[in-house]
Amino acid sequence: MLSIIIPTYRRERVLLDTVSALLRQLGADGEILLMDQTGRHDPDTDACLADWAGRGLVHWHRLESPGTARALNAGLCLARHETVLILDDDIIPGDSLLRSHQAALHEHPNAWCVAGQVLQPGEEPVSLTYAGAVSGLRAYVDFPFSSNRAMAVGNVMAGNLSIRRDRALAIGGFDENFGPPVSYRFETEFARRVLAAGGEIWFEPSASIRHLRASEGGTRVAGGHLRSASPVHGVGDYYYAMRCGRGWDRVWYMMRRPWREVMTRFHLAHPWFIPVKLTGEFRALGMAFCLARKGPRFLGRARENGA
Repeated sequence: MLSIIIPTYRRERVLLDTVSALLRQLGADGEILLMDQTGRHDPDTDACLADWAGRGLVHWHRLESPGTARALNAGLCLARHETVLILDDDIIPGDSLLRSHQAALHEHPNAWCVAGQVLQPGEEPVSLTYAGAVSGLRAYVDFPFSSNRAMAVGNVMAGNLSIRRDRALAIGGFDENFGPPVSYRFETEFARRVLAAGGEIWFEPSASIRHLRASEGGTRVAGGHLRSASPVHGVGDYYYAMRCGRGWDRVWYMMRRPWREVMTRFHLAHPWFIPVKLTGEFRALGMAFCLARKGPRFLGRARENGA
């Protein structure tokens, strides 16, 4: 038995294609919870979703405002089954996606989560031994989710992630301080809390999806950040460092980010945008500091505060 949670925002045809593909794999005892943050759909999309909901094929929940962490927490609270699979709304699921997630959780009883393979457009599976950082704030942040090697890992991607629901609820779900429109690093922060609580995370390549990266919509979409003073792309990264880092590891991580953000080909060719981008980074740092001072908004606390 499986509950599938799909947070969605301003998707149309690609959302219908995603749900249709999942319905072909889902057994009669499973459920799809569509956490819809779209103000108004196209008429054809509305009609199809209403028909599915009326026939009990999906549970269609309309949310007032976009936010990935908030939508996932709402889905965790509504899910009826103990195994929950979180998926993006613009994917092509592999033929054995649902079966592979359930089998991996059964075969690895100490795993609280199973991260599945994610293939981006034009990407094929890679056979590489992970050689990135395995400690500190950068532990597993560069893990290649296109890998075809099963292993224990320290990070997840919420676009293809199965969770033992009771364990996720016990640690407060996802931190809703990672707010819209760019919830950067919210998955990594969640993974850190899973490991700190004694859980394990298993990467299972047979649980595979192709991520379409649809050009319109999406709960983490924001404009051209390379030439923008907007702080939204940096807040989550700084907040992650403040929440999960310690000592010089945290200091170095936060000092390194502004340098890394302007050392791009774009900025080398357009150096007048460097001060613009740095302004956004300093704004993001300030916003992250304010969030860290208030403390995390885990599931119970966010509901108590009426968020």
